Amino acid sequence: MTDAKLPGLEERFAEIKGVRMRYFVGGEGPPLILVHGLGGAAANWTELVPLLVRRHRLLVPDLPGHGGSTALPAVAGLEPFADRVALVAAREGMLPAPVIGHSLGGMVVLRMALRQPEDVSALVLAAGAGLSVGNLWGRNMLSVFSTVRPGRLAARYRGRVSRSPLLRRLVFGFVSVADPVGLTDEAVEGFLAAQLLHTDVGSAWQALRADDPREELEAIRCPVLVLWGADDVQLPIDDAFEYTRRLRARLRVIPGCGHLLIAERADVCDRAIEDFLGGGSGGLERHHLRA
Repeated sequence: MTDAKLPGLEERFAEIKGVRMRYFVGGEGPPLILVHGLGGAAANWTELVPLLVRRHRLLVPDLPGHGGSTALPAVAGLEPFADRVALVAAREGMLPAPVIGHSLGGMVVLRMALRQPEDVSALVLAAGAGLSVGNLWGRNMLSVFSTVRPGRLAARYRGRVSRSPLLRRLVFGFVSVADPVGLTDEAVEGFLAAQLLHTDVGSAWQALRADDPREELEAIRCPVLVLWGADDVQLPIDDAFEYTRRLRARLRVIPGCGHLLIAERADVCDRAIEDFLGGGSGGLERHHLRA
């Protein structure tokens, strides 16, 4: 099961509370955990992993029901997803650690920080879902997509998608890529390949729709960086501002990219993350001095 191409990382499996979790681990340095979004998989990080692995030991799981991980036996909210990520990280001896979540993954890592604050030293929300979950049209379309799963069709013909500017726009325009033609072939592969493996995306979507973290965000005490694509039409920039305010976070809005910023502008994301984690201007060291 080698759909994910994450150079420098080893594919592993573990039985975690009734779920066979697939994850990738590798690199040297301080630990860092990456959590993908709804309908995604570890391979979504294919552009960022080669940059981050130069300085970190990375853990990149497939969430339950996604990619090579089996589905949860029962779903009641996003906490079971967060718990499995934390248990895999504990198994690998990678806690405490900063955790980065993209889209749905942003809500999963927030739940992880709320449930186990001692294990999460910092958070990065990259186009984090959970506040508006997009507009009404977007919510309805995501409901349809989580049921019908057209990504399976695109995944079967992902070679053609890579070669065709028109197909790139048709496939990636919906998920708000500012420049679908500008995606690398590796990024196209990374977002499409695991679609053929998903077993239960719908439960994660229903859990996300039912979750509203607003009243709990004040309890997050670790430093937070909010990353957002300036052209994200799936999740509005107002969500970024609200997360920043409620979490007392730093905000970095990245021009020229949409919802899939982790692939569209991986270089800029990498620099923002390293500045935040490495104690640069406004980074973790300054945060702890102010606390």
